[in-house]
Amino acid sequence: MKYLIAGLGNIGDEYQNTRHNIGFKILDDLAEASGIFFAPGRYASVAELKFKGRKLILIKPATYMNLSGKAVNYYLQNEKIPLERLLVITDDVNLPFGKIRLKAKGSDGGHNGLKHIQQTLNTQKYPRLRFGVGNDYHPGQQVDYVLGNWNSEQEIALPERIKLCGDAVKDFAAIGLERTMNFYNGK
Repeated sequence: MKYLIAGLGNIGDEYQNTRHNIGFKILDDLAEASGIFFAPGRYASVAELKFKGRKLILIKPATYMNLSGKAVNYYLQNEKIPLERLLVITDDVNLPFGKIRLKAKGSDGGHNGLKHIQQTLNTQKYPRLRFGVGNDYHPGQQVDYVLGNWNSEQEIALPERIKLCGDAVKDFAAIGLERTMNFYNGK
């Protein structure tokens, strides 16, 4: 069984350690812990993780956040993966820092990456893992905040939260969305 795991972010060194790139960070950590590597692919960097008889195709779209749907759609079609076996990992300013929430479907919540995926796939019905980045910014400063680097307190807590997300990704494939949601939501 194949799964598509899409970690959202922006390519380029200037974005590497930003809040908006948490999807990339989670997949990078999962790949490193699993001893696999990303290679350039069409519209994305790609790695394959085998876990409990399943193949997880990990992608980090190279299309920039606002065109993430292009990469997601390409790999869904190319690998013949159904929507229910897609998991999109993204940042969320509506959740406190480090809190994770898995959902089977939902709105884009104002997130441009999710908005483009929904427009491209023509549906809101696909699983996503949202990673809370908090909302410690003044009105009109959201873009600067999500494209900003983590503060020192967040940097210290990040590794443990990122590992938890990697575990959730593997459990999504191994035990299904419902059980994974029940176990991880609110942690």
